[in-house]
Parts: sequence; C-alpha cells; structure tokens
Amino acid sequence: MTSVALKKNYRCVQSLQQFYSGGPYTVSSDGSFIACACNDTITIVDSSNASIKSTIEGDSEPVTALTLSPDDKFLFSASHSRQIRVWDLSSLKCLRSWKGHQGPVMGMTCHASGGLLATAGADGKVQVWDVSGFCTHFFKGHKGVVTSVVFHPDPNRLLLFSASDDTTVRVWDLTLKKCVATLERHRSTVTSIAITEDGWTLLSGGRDQACVVNMWDLHDYSCKMSIPTNEAIEAVCVIGTASPFLSCLRGKKTGDSHAFQYLTVGEHGIVRIWNSHGAVCLFQQSSSDVSVSKEDEEEAKRGFTSAVMLPSNQGLLCSTADQEFLFYSPTETPEGTFHLNLDKRLVGYNEEIVDMKFLGVEEQFLAVATSVEQARLLFFDLDTFINHKFWIRFLNLCHDFGVYFQVRVYDLSSMSCSYVLSGHTDIVLCLDTCTTTSGRTLIVTGSKDNTVRLWDSNSHCCIGIGRGHMGGIGAVSFAKKSQSFFVSGSSDLTLKVWSLDDLSDDVNEAFSLKTKAVTAAHDKDINALAIAPNDSLVCSGSQDRTARIWKLPDLTPGVVLKGHKRGIWSVEFSPVDQCVITGSGDKTIKIWAISDGSCLKTFEGHTSSVFKVQFITRGAQIVSCGADGLLKLWTVKTNECVATYDQHEDKVWALSVGKKTEMLVTGGSDAVINLWHDSTAADKEDEFRKEEEGVLKGQELENAVLDANYTKAIHLAFELRRPHKLFELFAQLCRREDAKDEVKKALGVLGMEEHRQLLEYIREWNTKPKLCHVAQFVLLHLFTILPPTEIVEMKGVGEVVEGLIPYSQRHYSRIDRLERSTYLLDYTLNGMSLIEPETGVVENPKPKLQDSSIGFSDEQQASKKSSKKRKSQKSNGGNKKVKGM
Repeated sequence: MTSVALKKNYRCVQSLQQFYSGGPYTVSSDGSFIACACNDTITIVDSSNASIKSTIEGDSEPVTALTLSPDDKFLFSASHSRQIRVWDLSSLKCLRSWKGHQGPVMGMTCHASGGLLATAGADGKVQVWDVSGFCTHFFKGHKGVVTSVVFHPDPNRLLLFSASDDTTVRVWDLTLKKCVATLERHRSTVTSIAITEDGWTLLSGGRDQACVVNMWDLHDYSCKMSIPTNEAIEAVCVIGTASPFLSCLRGKKTGDSHAFQYLTVGEHGIVRIWNSHGAVCLFQQSSSDVSVSKEDEEEAKRGFTSAVMLPSNQGLLCSTADQEFLFYSPTETPEGTFHLNLDKRLVGYNEEIVDMKFLGVEEQFLAVATSVEQARLLFFDLDTFINHKFWIRFLNLCHDFGVYFQVRVYDLSSMSCSYVLSGHTDIVLCLDTCTTTSGRTLIVTGSKDNTVRLWDSNSHCCIGIGRGHMGGIGAVSFAKKSQSFFVSGSSDLTLKVWSLDDLSDDVNEAFSLKTKAVTAAHDKDINALAIAPNDSLVCSGSQDRTARIWKLPDLTPGVVLKGHKRGIWSVEFSPVDQCVITGSGDKTIKIWAISDGSCLKTFEGHTSSVFKVQFITRGAQIVSCGADGLLKLWTVKTNECVATYDQHEDKVWALSVGKKTEMLVTGGSDAVINLWHDSTAADKEDEFRKEEEGVLKGQELENAVLDANYTKAIHLAFELRRPHKLFELFAQLCRREDAKDEVKKALGVLGMEEHRQLLEYIREWNTKPKLCHVAQFVLLHLFTILPPTEIVEMKGVGEVVEGLIPYSQRHYSRIDRLERSTYLLDYTLNGMSLIEPETGVVENPKPKLQDSSIGFSDEQQASKKSSKKRKSQKSNGGNKKVKGM
C-alpha cells in the first residue's frame, strides 16, 4: 500500500461572521461595500462575498443612523447616545463628533455636494449641519418621531423633505429656513419617501390601513394620486431611466412620455413595480423570497423592512427582519416576460451553529443547522437560556406562536445563502447529506420537535416526514453505500432505521417515512451516530458514557465500548480500519476495536469537552473540536497533536470534512463559520522559496561586508532577521574613524518597523556587559536620527524603553566606579614617587587625585600628608636613581 502524505497544517481561508444586526445600513456609490449597524459597532462588508473588510468600534450604544458622503470617503453615524460622528474610512478614525438632538437620531442623509448633513431625531426636530459640526438650520414642526429625511436630488434646489410617524411629510426650504409645505394624506407612520429624476414628483409610502402610495406634485404640493397597494409599505424606490429594470419593462410601459416607474416592498415580502400613468402594477413576484412559513398567515406578513436601488445599474437590494440582504437583478425571458432573479442572499447573523455538512458531489454548498427562528415574535435575553426551565418554557411559547426554525444552504464560492429549508417547529439539532446513484442530493434533519424531515436540495422542499420518536432527535446518519435508509437517535433512548424505498425521483411532495427497525439503545440521551462504510454496522454514542455497535438492518446488539468518564458527543468509523473513534465530555478522544471493544489509543489535549471527531487522510489522522473553542489536528500513529487552531471565541459544536477535497468547516456558539484548506503543500513551497531567497540574500550580505558597504549589509541583516550578524556589523563600524557618519547613513535608510526591531535588539544586547558598549553607541545615534514624536508612535516602544533604562543605569554606574578606581592608582604611584607630579598650568585639569578621599578615614588622610612631607625632604639622588631606571 502506498504511503499517505500526512497533513501538517490547515489555513482558514474564508470566514462568515456576524456583520448585521438589523437597523440602518448604507451602500457605497459603486455598490462595492455596505456599511451596516452591528449592535454597537459598524461593519464595512464586501457586498460580493459578505467578508468583513473593517470594523469601526462605536460608543457601546446601538447604532441608529448611517449615511455615506457622495465620494465614499466619510461615514456619518449616530447612536442612542445622541452623538453624531464623522469617520474617515481610509484610516477608520473619528474626525469629529457632536450632539444636537434631545433624542436619538433616527435618520440622516448627505447633500449631493457633500457639504451638508441632515439629521432626523426622535425629538421631532430636523437639523442641517455643516460637515464640520456647525448647525446651519434648525426645523421644528413635526409632532412625532421623524423617521427619514431626503435632500432634493437637484443640488441647486435647496429643499429638504422629512417624514414622521405623525402621518405627515414636510418640505423645508433651506434658503428661507422655514417649512413651505405640509403633506397630509396618510393615516399612519410614513416609512419612505422618494423623488423622481425630474425633481417634480414626490412619492410617499406608509403603514396605512388603506395601504396606499401617495404621489405629490412639487409645483404646488398637491396630491395627484393615491395608489392602493394592499400591503403596508416599507420602502418606495424610483426606477431611473438608465436602470436595467426599465429596459426589461419596455414592453409593459404605456405611451405617456411623462410617466415614470417605481417599485414598492412591504410586509408581504414581494417586489411590485408600478407605472405612474394610471397606477398600473407592471410586475409582481409570484412568491416571496423572504424565509416565511406558508402554514402561518401571520408569518406571511413578515416581509421586507427596506430597499434601495443599487448604483451603476447593479439591481435592487432589499433587507429583511432576519438580518438578510437580498440582491435582485431583472431579466427578460425569451417570451418577452419580465423576471426578477435573486442573485445573492447575504445573511447578517446565523446565531448558534449546531451542525453542518457539505452538500453535493463537488461540495460547493454547505448545509447549516442554526437556532435561527422564522418569526421573531418573542424577545428574551439569551443569557437566561442557561436556566433549563426557562429554555423549555421558551420553546413551548415558540411553538404556540408559530415559530419555525430553518436550515440554511450556503454557496461557498460567494458565501451567499442560496436557499432556506423551513418547516421544523423547534430547533434543528442535527443533519446529514447524501447524493444518490441517480444524482439526487438529499438532506435529512432531526429536531427537538420529535420529527425527522427529508429534503430535496433541487426543489428546496420537504419530501418526507418521519414521526414516532417521543423525544428530540439528537443524531441522524445516512447509509454510506446504498443510500437506501438512514438512522436516527433520540432523547427517548431509542434508535430507528428509516426506509427510503418509497422515494422516487419525481416525488416532490412530503410523504410519511416508514421505519424498518427500532430498538431501545441507551440509558440516556443519544448524541451521535455513525454508519460503517459498508452499511453493515451503526455506532451510537450516548450521555450514559458508552458507545454501542449495532448490526444493520435489524439493529442487533454488538459490542459495548466502555471507558469514558463522561457522555460521548461524537462517534465515527475509520474508513480503512476495523475501529471506531469517539469524543467525550471527559476531554479525551479514544479509538476502539470493533471486534472486542477494547480501547486501542487515547488522545489527550483538549481542555474541555470534545464535541466532534472526524477521520482524515484515509484514517491516518483525525481532527477534533470542542467546548474550548479549539480545532486540533492529530496523527493516529504517534498520538501527536500536529497543530492547534484558535479561530473561535466560544464552543465549536459543528465540524465537517469534505470527502473529495478534505477541506474542513467549523461552526459554533459564536455564530462564526470558518472554512479551512490544507496548506501543507503551500507551506512547504513557501518554506522552500524563503530558504532559497535566504541563501541568495545571505551571499549578498557577505559580498556587502567584503565591499565594506555597511548600509546595504545592515539592511540585508534586518531582512534576514540575523541579530548576531547585525551586532558584528555595528561593532566593526564602532572601530572606524568615520563611525558616526556610517552609522547615521545606515540607520537613515531603515523603515519605522525596522527601527522598532532594532530597539528590541538593542534591549537584548544591553543586558550583557560585553555587548553593552556597542548597544549604547547605536542607541545614541538612533535617538539622534529619530525625533521623539516618531519614537512615541512606535508600537510597543514603552515596553522596550522600560527594558533599556535599568540596564543602562547599571552599566553607567559600573563605568563610573571603574573610572574612580583609576584615581586610586594615580594616587598610589604619586605617593610612592614613582611618577612625577604634573607641573605647569593645565587648562582642563582632572579632579584632584589626592583630594579624592572616598573610602579613607581622617587619620589615614593625615598620615598620607605626613608621609608626603618626609618624602619631599629626602635627597634628590634617590629620585634620580628611580628616573634612571
């Protein structure tokens, strides 16, 4: 058998995180990114793949309003703290902030010139600001919360329009600084206003019981028409003359040259396109793309919350109450009919990820089971879910109010939610996928509503429902070879084998699934199931601390795997060996022999419960995840943990391995989905390339040293990260006559990061007495070159300086002591008349050696003076003799 290349590293290549929590958002002028409110932060999201480009930290208060400047350079935001902030998107820094309203700012818009900002407040006020923060206009008149403000599209017409929940729309003249018109025809909150391209017609929509859109003539501010829409309107958008919507509707337009087209979205979750001439509905979606349940009439009223026409003819963007962005584009069919395509669905928040599986032959899709409910009719503090009784009560209330939980299917290329499977009335706890021999892709889900459901991925509908369990379904698993059945395990302690023999390729309606075998399997809840590659065995893991092997299809009992000290969360058969792997709440992973149930190996390393374990590399390695938020890669033969990855901030519940590509995907309680690719080959190639570049640069460094080109040599030593060679270069420079100029020249070409790295090297050299002289020499010239302002801005410079100061003080104290000791030698030689005292006037005399009486008592000093007298009275012959010697 050929040897298997073991994997050494995985790399997180894609991540889907929470980027939108509902509320305000704004789209860039080119449609490339969206600025979204995410609780108390602002996220800048790439509209192509939902990746977070940057995050702006707020003031710990929920964001209430957002808008961008026309050139997309500045972002204006407001929160419940009533602070209005201006952000520079290039540096993500707050340029200025101010307060103006007595309540939260509920809406804002920027003038086409970019110089004015209008804000709408919950205090009923409308204010206009210069972007520097100076209030230019202050308008009062609304008797309720002002929900939205819009500038006139013509920059030369200084008009401002505001809508309020007092059922009115007001027109403000910025030149006259007063209200010039009050438009009153609505009977409820006005939610949206829009102005046509010619600037002479205003559209307003609201949540009236009459469900109308009012059309206003801006010549005399009269209401020209009221169009009934049969739904509460959340957004009205005018379709421009260059929009692709208009070109696709050319066959449905009337002959009126003054007519214009607009679209509306509202509570029904469908897009309607209207013609102003005769109030004709040109197009209406046949069904809603909002994930609502058809079984509940109240749910059908949960539709879109807002909509905007995307710039550059990119289509339509609609947002939902489930924190989703839906991107639409128009098409014209060959028959000449208009059609609206759903291009992308970006999900802003997934809540807790419970289980995940790859979908399809090419594994391009990912089925995700989350705790997201269809209807947000109940609002509770999630922290209280720790209380078991409250959790049960919450689920009962959800069932009573018609809450439906969903499975989302993502396209991994764009991280767009392709479709949603909705039908379970309780949390979906587990799922599995398979592709039949005919090419049909199936999904089976198990839920706390005591049912299993079979889904067809092509038709996106439920084709089978299995009832019979008396408790929540904790695990499901498809047959690996035949795909003719699947097994489910429940908290009612039983295992059931469900037959798929009645399933045909042309059936798209839900039928009742039948069971082939049932057995009482464990003493506690069943958490995990796995079917052997040949469909002959099934292994179940339970909270009773055991795993059991059962023979299929009759569920005949086999061996019992005992040894774990806590409940078992995961089981998996080896693809090549006769063994089973289990992950437990006792923080260990064990491999068991199927023949006799003996424990073959134990892996220890997780610091908390192990939730998922999977074989990879043809059974030679395993991957695991757990409650410690870690993903670990193990080698079976050596029991070695090859790598540990910490990309999650909470428990990692879900782990799936691609059968074809062996890429990994993880998800957990932090609502983050991470996609991992094997980077062993890429890392090896990068390492070889870096090693090759290192050899070439090393030779270049040696050549520079031989040529005495110290500037180039020092720069190369920094690139190669060779501090010892760098010290040798500086030591050689210190011995040169032109050392000062050479060091300044070498340090002058270094960047800020290299200067910071040099300070760290100096800190290490400064700790050793043999190296401190060179360190202090370089430090002196570095401080001479760099101004203090640049030094302070270096990352981590405070810690470096703290490490430099004590050793520098110690070195200077030691040198000072050595210098003082030399004075004692001079004093001794003078006292012994071995050297002549200096005569004549010295311009810069040393400190008096004889007077440096440090460490001598008064009697010793007196005896020294008397000895000097005696020596001066001696004959000069003795002195001459010494000198002669």
